Amino acid sequence: MKYPFQKIEKKWQAYWQKNRINQAVFSKDKPKYYLLEMFPYPSGKLHMGHVRNYTIGDVLARFKKMQGYNVLHPMGYDAFGQPAENAAIKNKADPAKWTKQCIDWMREEMQQMGFSYDWDREVATYLPEYYKWNQWIFLKMFEKGLAYKKESLVNWCSSCQTTLANEEVIDGGCWRCHTKVEQKDLEQWFLKITDFAQRLLDDLKFLKNWPSRVITMQENWIGKSIGVEIYFRLCDKGGRPTDKIIPVFTTRQDTIFGATYIVLAPEHPLIKEIIKGLPQENKVLEFIEKVSKETKTIRTAADVKKEGVFSGAYAVNPVNNEKIPIWVADYVLMEYGTGAIMAVPTHDQRDFLFAKEHNLPMRIVIQNPDEPNLKVEDLTCAYEGEGNQVNSSQFNGMHTSQSKEKIADWMSANPPKWIGPASPKASAEASEISHDKSHGDLSERRREIMGKKTTHWRLRDWLISRQRYWGTPIPIIYCDKCGIVAAPEEDLPVLLPQKVAITGKGGSPLSKVEKFINCKCPKCKSNARRETDTMATFFDSSWYFLRFCSPKYAKGVFDKEEVSYWMPVDQYVGGIEHAILHLLYSRFFTKFFNDLGLLGFSEPFIRLLTQGMVLKEGEVMSKSKGNVVDPDIIIKKYGTDTLRLYIIFAAPPEDQMDWNERAIEGSWRFLNRVWNLIENYEFKGNDSSSSEDKESKDLRQKTHLTIKNVTDDLAKDFHLNTAISSIMELVNAIYVVLSKNNNNKSSDLAVKEAIKTVILLLAPFAPHLSEEMWQRIGNKGSIFKESWPKFDSNAIKQDTITFIIQVNGKVRATMELPVDIDEEKLKATALAESNVEKWVKDKTIKKVIIVPKKLVNIVVG
Repeated sequence: MKYPFQKIEKKWQAYWQKNRINQAVFSKDKPKYYLLEMFPYPSGKLHMGHVRNYTIGDVLARFKKMQGYNVLHPMGYDAFGQPAENAAIKNKADPAKWTKQCIDWMREEMQQMGFSYDWDREVATYLPEYYKWNQWIFLKMFEKGLAYKKESLVNWCSSCQTTLANEEVIDGGCWRCHTKVEQKDLEQWFLKITDFAQRLLDDLKFLKNWPSRVITMQENWIGKSIGVEIYFRLCDKGGRPTDKIIPVFTTRQDTIFGATYIVLAPEHPLIKEIIKGLPQENKVLEFIEKVSKETKTIRTAADVKKEGVFSGAYAVNPVNNEKIPIWVADYVLMEYGTGAIMAVPTHDQRDFLFAKEHNLPMRIVIQNPDEPNLKVEDLTCAYEGEGNQVNSSQFNGMHTSQSKEKIADWMSANPPKWIGPASPKASAEASEISHDKSHGDLSERRREIMGKKTTHWRLRDWLISRQRYWGTPIPIIYCDKCGIVAAPEEDLPVLLPQKVAITGKGGSPLSKVEKFINCKCPKCKSNARRETDTMATFFDSSWYFLRFCSPKYAKGVFDKEEVSYWMPVDQYVGGIEHAILHLLYSRFFTKFFNDLGLLGFSEPFIRLLTQGMVLKEGEVMSKSKGNVVDPDIIIKKYGTDTLRLYIIFAAPPEDQMDWNERAIEGSWRFLNRVWNLIENYEFKGNDSSSSEDKESKDLRQKTHLTIKNVTDDLAKDFHLNTAISSIMELVNAIYVVLSKNNNNKSSDLAVKEAIKTVILLLAPFAPHLSEEMWQRIGNKGSIFKESWPKFDSNAIKQDTITFIIQVNGKVRATMELPVDIDEEKLKATALAESNVEKWVKDKTIKKVIIVPKKLVNIVVG
């Protein structure tokens, strides 16, 4: 008989909702378990990536619930952002109505999938009751000096008159009108995440249950580099050093004697000053204009030819008083380091290629130990390894493992070559010079040293401004008298106005809504205007996991008592694409809340699982490729539990899985075999006795080994696919026993125990089928109110074990022997085995090797 999923799945979904089976109740009397999947953008339809992500989380949540934990398993929607605004433009729809409709569709699909969410805790970030607290958090950051405004480069479409996200720049053009995208300076809001850089890096060591590759990705993104900031003095038109400096940061100070030119980013603030009046001025300005139309991705791509132009100006290398040319090139970015690099073409491949292209000088200063006599003219590539210093003044002959530190100390304690001895004060204070990106006038301390040891970070402050409508309004007011003023907390939320014309052109739509813009200054009551930028949606998702703990709490951003109970999140599940930004920002917000005294912990997620993507024929599913598999179609054909089982069984959670229609048939057949265990066999009768035959003992042993294996797979290593495999093996074992009884209706306790165990173990994976089977074998209430089965250690003990018997490493026999047999008896028994006896007859036994509980190897000669 086929499993009637259409009827049964709807029945149990209604039961769970009516009886609020998945409701999480704050209770300090029970151990908590907070399981969370990354909440989705409400696109309106679940795709297979969603199905896999949420099914993995649901299996673990249901398992923990049956283990006796008070499980918090919520769901919400990352509802603000660019896609809704684009959809509103395309369909001439209200983004709020469009978003709500999409949320309704997704909720219905999630409920159809049987996910065990506590729907009473649902949040949507586009609702004022949520984004009010976005604004409160922003104001707290503003109050602490962590939110500030400055000019920054953005992708700009001159036709649409609006900024574009990197994802909206396609082949260098605007996704909407294909106009060439430019880089433009705009005043925008930033969060000072760099103040937390060291803590964000240091605390990674506490994340023992995160994938190592995610830890590495975060380390690289934060990017702590210890090196030297070197002060190159700008030359005047006559070639003499001036008091203007160009600071350059490097981790390869051992190559400073090989620096033969400097390269500035086109955005560098000194460029226009140093080229003024020079013959190359117009050429440099034209180049800067050209580069402003290129994206950073194109500028830094490894396979794109690097372009540059000579500025006409020179600087002086402080270690040897050598005058070197200053170039401007597209491959140097202002946000990395100081926006200027010292080019050492013999020891940096990028500099080597650029120098070759523009016929710039080269000098070897690190000797390649494999080619010690190599000359510049013989180089085919840069040597970037270690070796002995050459052409490096007093450091000649020193190995780079020592010279890096020696050169750093020397530069920090001594003046440039064109100045006399450093004062004791300058040497002592060198290490105290704080790092910034100041350029131009030489400070008193910098005047007397060549450089200083310093630490640079790849991490940059977080740009949160968006010139779009569909986002959280930034709660800032501009007053001609008072300047930048924070909106009063009692005025929050600053509501997003409705019925706004959204065209995607002409900058922020809010800038055209007079009723929104015009306001009174909270300080002086004069006429003022509101900020018209909205927040990046990463802001919304950087703390949503805290709001789930008390989603209806109105007195603050969250209820401290409930958060202290539920948090941190015990298990977080989501895609590897969020390994850097979302996770980093969430860690930043958590540390900020900790600093405010609102949290007693500083890391939000204890364990992290990054699930693999769902592919079809080796390619990512997408509408444009026409290879999308609609979950609804699969559910109508096979049922929800079949889809859940297949998507878990197909591959380990962290691996990619390739969709296979035939494999889902296998999951469907398996569930029908399970269903027929109770359909074909009577599960009633007197359980007062149990057969003591070997088959029953073996089945009971298999049952309890399965309990142990499935529990270990779920609790320790997320081997969800092998957990299902173990259950399948137990089902096979049950059928073997039943078939030997000629399919008679069985009252044997071992069979009944095994069937009951299958139903319980399968419950997290196939909840609808398990609920129905549990009820049909005579139980009342939900199976998820039952305890997870525990294995009997006595039942899994083996009386006998199979030993492999080898002669000179080749298998000659297998023997079923007592598990506790002693070595001497084991040797004697093995040697007496008839086939073994034949292979050792008339030969000298040199030794007998025993691998306990596995094999005996008899070595003869």
